[in-house]
Amino acid sequence: MFSRSDDVEASALSRRGWSISAIARHLDCDRKTVRAYLSGERTAGVRRSSAPDPMAPFVDYVKARFQDDPHLWASALFDEVVPLGYDRAYPSFARQLRLAGLRPHCEACSGVKGRESIEIEHLAGDEIQWDWAERRNAPWGGTAYVLLGTLSHSGRTRGVLAESMDQAHLIEGLDGVLRRLGGTARKWRTDRLATVIVPGTADVQASFAPVAKHYGAVITPCPPRRGNRKGAVECGVKFMCGRWWRTMTATNPEEAQVSLDQFWSGAGDARLRPPGRYLDPEELTAGKRPVWPSVGALAEKEALMALPATAYPATVEVRRSVDDRATVAFRGNRYSTAPGLTGVEMTLRHRLGTGTLDLVAPGGQVLVTHRLAPPGAGSIVRTPEHGAALEQAVLSQFSTARPCDRKANKPPGSAALEARARILGTHGEEPVVDLEALAEIVHLAFPGAVECSDAEVMP
Repeated sequence: MFSRSDDVEASALSRRGWSISAIARHLDCDRKTVRAYLSGERTAGVRRSSAPDPMAPFVDYVKARFQDDPHLWASALFDEVVPLGYDRAYPSFARQLRLAGLRPHCEACSGVKGRESIEIEHLAGDEIQWDWAERRNAPWGGTAYVLLGTLSHSGRTRGVLAESMDQAHLIEGLDGVLRRLGGTARKWRTDRLATVIVPGTADVQASFAPVAKHYGAVITPCPPRRGNRKGAVECGVKFMCGRWWRTMTATNPEEAQVSLDQFWSGAGDARLRPPGRYLDPEELTAGKRPVWPSVGALAEKEALMALPATAYPATVEVRRSVDDRATVAFRGNRYSTAPGLTGVEMTLRHRLGTGTLDLVAPGGQVLVTHRLAPPGAGSIVRTPEHGAALEQAVLSQFSTARPCDRKANKPPGSAALEARARILGTHGEEPVVDLEALAEIVHLAFPGAVECSDAEVMP
């Protein structure tokens, strides 16, 4: 077997005009070996097995079966070739099948890996790409959902943390991202989210169409099974998870949102973009070294459409339990309820574009409407009526009675003794000893025994 250095040397000598015999004498090997490596029949560093290939007799059959069904399971094919004389185990069959490359490529079912790719040119301000990033085991418990929006031209990205991925939270996140970007692009590129696109079609959901009209955007879904069509936001998800999420020190969603905003406006906008699409032809002709533009510099030149004055009026609903202070938590603040509802699960309802929060009972009736406090302020919003009722309920539980003496001697009373007697009945009565009868029994058993006084008779 040739080593790679032998193969390189033999190839160089052959190009200089050396004959096969001369090369074989120089390398001290057989002429057939030299000829095989120079012709490409053998590969340097790969030892050719002396045993016959066990798959060779079945190659034609396997190819024919894969033409019938490109997705035929290897285990099912193995069951077919064993009766034909294949004498190896299934792992060997699967390995030989893979190394020989007998299974045909199916473009319709193949993933993104291994495909040719290219960066698509996007006009400034023309498109924004959307995607969810789901991070489990958040420091505050549960799962963190981050909605990211990326301008396709510049790569500027902004994100908003949400409590869930339902349509109301999606709309709230969309508005939050757009206001952080300072406007909206003319097209919204999404994958086939069920909250945006009707599953199995390219039509926009009837409940989401008014949202797009509210912001004046056109919904452009990715082709089926072609999520890499929104590669800009996919890169943003990878960048955020590796650079921000893994090192984040926030302990609640409100702190995490502040940290996320600082990350995207700092490290996110400072990223450099490859200069291939942004080079000035005059700089190339002048022989100047190209300057890589930053994401922030490119984003400043994007002309985005203005946003409506308020968000689309979707209604966000979450469920919370009432604590022992008669309050429920919502986005870093607590809002009061009437006393006596501790442990009851309430529905908190907030309509986007308003500054109020409704607390809805399990039966569906609105118990109270609070004014929203700034997110993460740590405030307790309590109405005067709730405050007075809670104070009265707490004070009514107080008592001026002297505490009990827990170390005093308190034997069973008459009532306890009567109850004890009823429980024990006749079986529980203490034994009574008749001394005269006992003395008579002793006298009969031992006639010569000496009589003793009653006090000396033991029971």
